[in-house]
Amino acid sequence: MSDRFLSRQLVNLGLVANATRPLPGAPTSFPAFFAGWLSSELAPHALALTGADVAAHVARHGVSGRRTQLGLAAAGVSAAGYASLIAAGLRARHEVEAALSEGLGPDYADGLSRAMVQADLATPWRQLVNPFAMKHPAVKVHRRLPYAPGGMRFEADVYHRRDVPAGAPVLLQVHGGGWVIGRKEQQGVPLMTRMASLGWVCVAVNYPLSPKARWPGHLVALKRAIGWIRANIAEYGGDPSFLAVTGGSAGGHLSAMLALTGNDPALQPGFESVDTSVQACAPHYGVYDFTAEDGTRASRLRVDNLVRPLVMARDAKYPDDYRAASPLYQVSPQAPPFFVIHGSNDSLVPVSDARAFVSALREVSKNPVAYAEMRGAQHAFDIFPSIRSAHVVRGVERFLDWTYTASRAEGPESALPPE
Repeated sequence: MSDRFLSRQLVNLGLVANATRPLPGAPTSFPAFFAGWLSSELAPHALALTGADVAAHVARHGVSGRRTQLGLAAAGVSAAGYASLIAAGLRARHEVEAALSEGLGPDYADGLSRAMVQADLATPWRQLVNPFAMKHPAVKVHRRLPYAPGGMRFEADVYHRRDVPAGAPVLLQVHGGGWVIGRKEQQGVPLMTRMASLGWVCVAVNYPLSPKARWPGHLVALKRAIGWIRANIAEYGGDPSFLAVTGGSAGGHLSAMLALTGNDPALQPGFESVDTSVQACAPHYGVYDFTAEDGTRASRLRVDNLVRPLVMARDAKYPDDYRAASPLYQVSPQAPPFFVIHGSNDSLVPVSDARAFVSALREVSKNPVAYAEMRGAQHAFDIFPSIRSAHVVRGVERFLDWTYTASRAEGPESALPPE
């Protein structure tokens, strides 16, 4: 039994070490992400399980024996590591607030539709006890609504408050999955249920996946979804004149592209006159550059192993077509307000990608650009409620509230892009 106890604690220690400092390099990037993501975001639960394991072993076998003592030592270090990960999650409150104050202005809270209260900044511990219970009693979901012909890859889910709001702002959620996997109901749920409970209307959509779909088919489909939203969302209580977009990973890339290419007729074949503009964007841990021109190993591997063989059209020309598919090269003065969020420990999309994108966007955009770099956060940290993701969700809520309130103060027409 001491051997098993020691083995469990050594594995535990390895998970903590990887969550704190992920294993570098391409061969280990995905396992480093997966293990680090769960260990970081479930650190309170892992700490409790570590304590329970130690208590059970000591109660049954005492503390004598070298293997037991080594296991206890490993458990002690793991517990300290989990406590550090919890502290890093708690810092998200300050990281998000600092990002909003810097990007929107130190008095941005004065522009919110409702005054912030202590509960907006407190950690919702009760909700985090069971992080996988994400249903909200006040929110109704309409599932599998077709936004274009073509089956399940062209379907949407609509979230709204059960009493059906009138004239509510709209949030579009774009799932990630490396452009090759993923479904609308798997991501963004904590943010959508939060926003829907507060009176927003949220829409999560599927889109065609690679390798069957080739760029820009993914983006064209999403623009068709925006056209459907503008034509139909009033039926669910939404205001079609204000549409924000969010998404993570590949969804972060696609949401940024939607925000930066609104009403581009080249990306709207057969529906060129449809309004596909976006009034705010909050991409999470997105991919912002398809060219790998920064020269980093991670970018080259992403382009060589994923983007070029699976995502881009077979006749795509490098670098022009790759730049055209990259948010980094689509920034312009007309970009809507952005709130870019990325984890410093991201093993799949290095944080340097987000820094470069934010820098380029801030150089030219006439609108605010907020950037929150989440210390210790892995890729996909917001898939389920955690200490960190709870603070990020409420930070994004404040960003969206601020942008919508500002647009209404200037008049509904201000939500639309200039001619």
